[in-house]
Amino acid sequence: MFTRRNATPRLRKAQQGNERPKDPKLWPYFQDGLRRIDYVLTYHVQKPQSTRKQSSKSCLCCKFRREQSNPPAHEDPELAAQEQRLDYHDDDQRLRREEFEENLREMGLEMEREEGNKIPGVGFLKIHAPWEVLCREAEFMKLKMPTFKVFVICILSRDKENLCKVTAPLQPNVGENRMENVKHLSYPFSREKQHLFDLSDRNSFFDSKTRSSIVIIALNSIKPHSLCISAILYEWMLNRCSRMYVILILSLQILYEEWASYSIFYKYQPIGLIRKYFGEKVGLYFAWLGVYTQMLIPAAIVGVIVFLYGCATVEDNIPSMEVCDERNNITMCPMCDRACSYWKLVTACGTARASHLFDNAATVFFAIFMALWGHPAYVGNCFLCFSQSHPRAEYEFHVMKKSLKKEQSPKSLFLLCVFVCSMQICVTLAIVFGVVLYRVSIMTALHMSSTPTFRTNIRATVKTTAAIINLIIIIIMDEVYGAIARWLTIMEVPKTDKSFEERLIFKTFILKFANAFTPIVYLAFFRGRIIGRPGKYIYVMGSYRMEECAHAGCLMELCIQLCITMLGKQLIQNNLFEIGVPKLKKMLRQRKIDKKHQEELNKTLHRHEKDHFLGPFVGLNPEYMEMIIQFGMVTVFVASFPLAPLFALLNNIIEIRLDAKKFVTELRRPIAVRAKDIGIWYTLLRGLSKVAVIVNAFVIAFTSDLIPRLVYQYMYSPDGTLHGFVNHTLSYFNVSHFQPGTEPMEPMHLGYKVEVCRYKDYRDPPWSATPYEFSREFWAILAARLAFVIVFQNVVMLMSDFVDWLIPDIPKDISIQIHKERNLIVELFMKQERGKKYRNTIERKKPLNVLCHCSVSVSQTANGRL
Repeated sequence: MFTRRNATPRLRKAQQGNERPKDPKLWPYFQDGLRRIDYVLTYHVQKPQSTRKQSSKSCLCCKFRREQSNPPAHEDPELAAQEQRLDYHDDDQRLRREEFEENLREMGLEMEREEGNKIPGVGFLKIHAPWEVLCREAEFMKLKMPTFKVFVICILSRDKENLCKVTAPLQPNVGENRMENVKHLSYPFSREKQHLFDLSDRNSFFDSKTRSSIVIIALNSIKPHSLCISAILYEWMLNRCSRMYVILILSLQILYEEWASYSIFYKYQPIGLIRKYFGEKVGLYFAWLGVYTQMLIPAAIVGVIVFLYGCATVEDNIPSMEVCDERNNITMCPMCDRACSYWKLVTACGTARASHLFDNAATVFFAIFMALWGHPAYVGNCFLCFSQSHPRAEYEFHVMKKSLKKEQSPKSLFLLCVFVCSMQICVTLAIVFGVVLYRVSIMTALHMSSTPTFRTNIRATVKTTAAIINLIIIIIMDEVYGAIARWLTIMEVPKTDKSFEERLIFKTFILKFANAFTPIVYLAFFRGRIIGRPGKYIYVMGSYRMEECAHAGCLMELCIQLCITMLGKQLIQNNLFEIGVPKLKKMLRQRKIDKKHQEELNKTLHRHEKDHFLGPFVGLNPEYMEMIIQFGMVTVFVASFPLAPLFALLNNIIEIRLDAKKFVTELRRPIAVRAKDIGIWYTLLRGLSKVAVIVNAFVIAFTSDLIPRLVYQYMYSPDGTLHGFVNHTLSYFNVSHFQPGTEPMEPMHLGYKVEVCRYKDYRDPPWSATPYEFSREFWAILAARLAFVIVFQNVVMLMSDFVDWLIPDIPKDISIQIHKERNLIVELFMKQERGKKYRNTIERKKPLNVLCHCSVSVSQTANGRL
């Protein structure tokens, strides 16, 4: 790859002099120096062109009339047969390429071939689109091109001018961010109306991304057989060329310095330059990522405030003070059968104090704030502004044709997809169940251990190790589910690229979302609720007793699982893989080539030959999926982890620059795809925002102790405070009611005989008329929890609808600009029609004037003669 900083002075000098670079290998043209390279296809060459056998032009002749040569006596017949098969394969591939290239020539494209000149075994097919092809495809695609008509953009108000001055230090140092007061009016290109467009410089009328888009659409519009040939024989590669190569290098260098640098993390992204170089689809992704990251700033601030509020009030929290008070002398029932013994509630003091950091009075308000924050109504306006100011062409091209096998019915394919996805979700549930068994077995083993080190902090050890195991399984299964989703989508044989992408995204999202959130859902809503009671526990697989939550509830364990999963996926799966894997591949490639030879190649290779060594662009779906899963973790279970927005913000600040550096230095230039929005991802965002409201309502109501505290304080507390709340949440159990074989092996572990132990539940005591049945308090709290879910959900939904009504779909200044452009288009057409009619009238009058002049001359001559 070229050195951008060293190339700057020479390129700028060349730009000022309007000359080509002196080094001809950098100039993206054919050998004649006149035709520009718009696209490059690469293919593998088995043998050099000079040593390749001559083949006939027909495949049948090649099959039946190939010359057979007898090997020498000393040559191995197997090696000779293998070489013959390779020669036949090479000839067959060449003939198929020639067929494909002939179809391209029929479409009007011009080509130039390079084979094995500097890179052994690699051939390049350079493609040039002439002016006629560009005009034809642009008219077919209805591309909006700039006309010669210009208009003045609305002048900013004083408030917006002041805002621009305040944010000026945050703007990147690129010319694209300068406010332009004049803009060219755009209109769909038409060959019959070329007089409307500014065609003074045809070489710059279609920019590089438009030319490459036209070529790739032309490649995809050829007949199916040739399309299959191109997919098999060629590796498509976009050449890094532009209107002027000097401007291209400068744009790439500006992106490298003002976008792909970690030192300018606080600045805005040069979205305009990104869009011009990489296309609208990539520009929309980074625009959305930038807006989403900016939105995380207020969410992170509020989350930190909620966490600090919990830290400031932990000393005044009455329930945790009662748990930590040794004078209460509360004896708890064993946590497992036989191996576990009775324990003191005061040993859970640390867990109770830590739970208050996330489970306090501010949690409800933070959940409401995040529910409104996650509502993407005003986020969509950004994309609408982006698309409305630059309208796109609605064009789809075929990417997949009918399979050679017998096509299955849509119903059978649908049932196959449902069955496979259901099976994968069942596999995820089985994995979660396996982790549950690990927790139960390891806790029993640690309790039975004779080593004091293992017997201390058993809960923390089990929680942390189980969360790490879940993380490793999630990372591995993500790759498996991605491959399964792609296989299912290919089996469906979608007809268009958009349909293929949307189906693939939906399947991948369902599987990966279930993979990432199933352990979290289990901890939030199922753990500790299907365990039974002392003396009548629920067992699975014979002897495994279902695990229960700590006294402070499962919210702390949910927080630990969410924290480890979120940080682990961001650090390991996203950032480490994105940095480490490309670096490792690059290091392995460099080890195969001698350093001196590599330096010589860098000096002599053309631009497209250097780009061949870059990594291929695999699409934006992995980047979007990474952020959508993160958005789900930030919004869906944010009530249990207020610091999630802060960690997401820090990750995204690095993610933007990491992706930028990857796009600029590590990947080939992607195909410039036109887009008007972020597509199905916006629908997934809206769905997650709706789910987040419901899930957070259930987390607050059923996972945290907020509702039981409020019910106790206003219904059962004698003084209207939380004094006595801990005792109110504990039920009594007579130890003589243990089932045979489940009582503790060391009943005197605490130094005295225990007759009654306590456990967290709302049940009647053993001396009541209905021993161990759910008490009235249980039903009162359950009713309060359900009422809270209904009220919370409706209030947040109502406020979300109010936000939708308050914020317009299209901002006022953008709607005014759109209306102005429409009026100018109508005015331009009316002016052109009037000019056309005037010219036609003048042309019709010219013959009449000539006839009148001739008649007058003849009459004057006749009169003179008379």
